Amino acid sequence: MCMALLGSAESRLFIDGTLSAGHAGTFPTVNPATEEVLGVAADADAADMDAAIGAARRAFDDTDWSTDVELRVRCIRQLQQAMRDHVEELRALTIAEVGAPRMLTSAAQLEGPVADLSFCADTAENYQWTTDLGIASPMGMKTHRTVAREAIGVVGAITPWNFPHQINLAKIGPALAAGNTLVLKPAPDTPWAAAVLGELIAEHTEFPAGVVNVVTSSDHGVGALLSTDPRVDMVSFTGSTSTGRAVMSDGAATLKKVFLELGGKSAFLVLDDADLAGACAMSAFTAAMHAGQGCAITTRLVVPRARYDEAVEAAAATMGGLKPGDPNDSGTICGPVISARQRDRIQGYLDSAIVDGGRFACGGGRPADRDRGFFIEPTVIAGLDNDAKVAQEEIFGPVLTVIAHDGDDDAVRIANDSPYGLSGTVFSGDDERAARIAARLRVGTVNVNGGVWYSADMPFGGYKQSGIGREMGLAGFEEYLETKAIATLAN
Repeated sequence: MCMALLGSAESRLFIDGTLSAGHAGTFPTVNPATEEVLGVAADADAADMDAAIGAARRAFDDTDWSTDVELRVRCIRQLQQAMRDHVEELRALTIAEVGAPRMLTSAAQLEGPVADLSFCADTAENYQWTTDLGIASPMGMKTHRTVAREAIGVVGAITPWNFPHQINLAKIGPALAAGNTLVLKPAPDTPWAAAVLGELIAEHTEFPAGVVNVVTSSDHGVGALLSTDPRVDMVSFTGSTSTGRAVMSDGAATLKKVFLELGGKSAFLVLDDADLAGACAMSAFTAAMHAGQGCAITTRLVVPRARYDEAVEAAAATMGGLKPGDPNDSGTICGPVISARQRDRIQGYLDSAIVDGGRFACGGGRPADRDRGFFIEPTVIAGLDNDAKVAQEEIFGPVLTVIAHDGDDDAVRIANDSPYGLSGTVFSGDDERAARIAARLRVGTVNVNGGVWYSADMPFGGYKQSGIGREMGLAGFEEYLETKAIATLAN
């Protein structure tokens, strides 16, 4: 496998069952912890994407993939087993290319999403594809009614760089299990994490040619073709809200279905009866994990005004101790951010916090002891209200803004005062009180007193500008299905 990260490693496109070079040549993939070039990825152009879409269209229209549940289940399990067999190579790839801390590769960065493929296969195997509604007499006509669930068709999957295995597989798994064919366009920052799927499918599975296509490209415009091409029936996109708007707009021309999992600015609410120090420590730990590069990470810590200074101190004590480190080290929590561009973007937000009258309780810039790598210190911002730029916009870095509230109603108001609605957390000494607050949050997922919502059978998605639809769980599987009503005249 070229993914062994040896020397001049080079990945290829996977189109119509064949591994091939890109018409635009190659582009580099970089280790964000060291700034070293790991190797190159095939660089696709519009012609390559056209070929991939054509292959997926033919595989859906001209083969029995969409109706052969047994084959689909077997192929998904073969891919899962191939990833398990090569898990250490994949772990090395993920740490090097994504900058993911080693500890996270045992969870959501690798092993977790590989295990989640079982849910996709099991769901397809046991799903009720048709429902018999029995006989009725609408308009006086005795009729036998059936509802069938069928694959949508060709799915274009566009994915980001922060948790590439999790997001790639959360789209590929249910889309294929539901009977669709697929073109995957990953982010240019992490092409190998996607390209390796093409290699594993080619070498270790029975997927028919054209069912899965992987198109890596340095050009975001190549991925945008999935939204405009009439041969694509659905686009499943995870990324920024601004790009999500463009995907939705482009898809409108052909009225294709669009799934969007977008940004977040989630709030961690600490009520006045909570263990303040424990809650603030957990909030800080969460915000620093993987350098804060998670759309559902709670980046606003909302605490009782009377204990504001104490909360800031507690959060800073934890966050200040989570020094940016080598993602290869087993104890690293906060690795690098993905690129120099992203590091500079985060620094711009930090600078804006000072301009707006805030202060840093810890962090605030690049670590002094690291002259290589795209690192940012875990940072706690204090002294600002919820209308500050750093409290309203998604930063996507290890940055936590502490905001004061004046009671439960005010805490809920602050949490909901956001264009986003992806996630939230409530901490209280009273579970029932916390549950009442959780019910008032306009978000798609809520952590109550430390509960974990991430699971293969739990739907994930957001309200408002955090997206449309749900990924994972039965709801995520059914995103990739059409509903057909069949009425047969009964004797």
